[in-house]
Amino acid sequence: MVLPVVAGILLNGRGDYLLAQRPPGKAMAGFWEFPGGKVEAGETLRQALDRELSEELGIRVDCASPWMTRQFDYPHARVAVSFFRVLAWAGEPRPCEFQTLGWFDPAGILPEGLALLPANIPLISALSLPPVYGVTRAWDLGEERMLTVIGEACARGLRLLQVREKSWSLERIADFVQRIRQRTQPWPLRILVNGDPELAQRTGADGVHLPARFLGILKDRPTLPWVGASCHSRGELEQAQGLGVDFAVLGPVCPTQTHPADHPLGWSGFSALRQESALPVYAIGGLNGLALNRAIRQGAQGIAVMRGLEDWGEEKIPQHLCGQGAA
Repeated sequence: MVLPVVAGILLNGRGDYLLAQRPPGKAMAGFWEFPGGKVEAGETLRQALDRELSEELGIRVDCASPWMTRQFDYPHARVAVSFFRVLAWAGEPRPCEFQTLGWFDPAGILPEGLALLPANIPLISALSLPPVYGVTRAWDLGEERMLTVIGEACARGLRLLQVREKSWSLERIADFVQRIRQRTQPWPLRILVNGDPELAQRTGADGVHLPARFLGILKDRPTLPWVGASCHSRGELEQAQGLGVDFAVLGPVCPTQTHPADHPLGWSGFSALRQESALPVYAIGGLNGLALNRAIRQGAQGIAVMRGLEDWGEEKIPQHLCGQGAA
């Protein structure tokens, strides 16, 4: 029997997240976790989240978005934890059940000796993923114009970029990666190269973005700091999860110029597949910056943009989401 559980990831104005230490008397006391608890009979996931965070932290959840669901076997139970990003709330979180609370920086290292519940561990690195994943098209714009677009996007908040120049040689891609690093020195930009892991390693990138065709070929996760994967179906999402990638890109959500013959998933199709994945999932396909809030409401990590990168600017998410169909 799988026990349904909800957990809320409270994100404050600085982007820090809240953890709670399980008090004495509870199963796995002393471990730290994202606050939450069991779903009671007759409750929806959102109702359970609201109740649990009210009981544990004394807050009223005003705006929350589904994120991912992970199953885990503990000594006392098998649980399916539905994680929500809590973007707006009323009240100051306080320890209503004698637990210890702490705010932590996603970009930082957890204090030595702090033990997380195992189901929570993969979410820490996922929290450092930004809301927008840029994709290059220097084959279309030209290298100089693409470098300008990347620099401008980084100044507006871009922190993750895929170099997707499939017709280029290894040497040209490696040179382009270095030119991007020079252009974006003031900002902590992670660069992934589309293709095989060896290509990414030889170009000096931070990681690899795996095309869908590699998911059925690779047996193990590439030994790189960051690994993303392109997916178009439930089966490919399952393969990506089995490899242990850090995130997936799912689409196309809308019709695209790059692949006009592909049948788009639509937002309902995207949301249905995303709900079955234990990975952070970016929406891709015919999207621009205006689609970011909608993607977040559908449970996406954010959006991946190619043609929309020129006019993208990071948006303030919480107020845009409230009252517009957030879960």
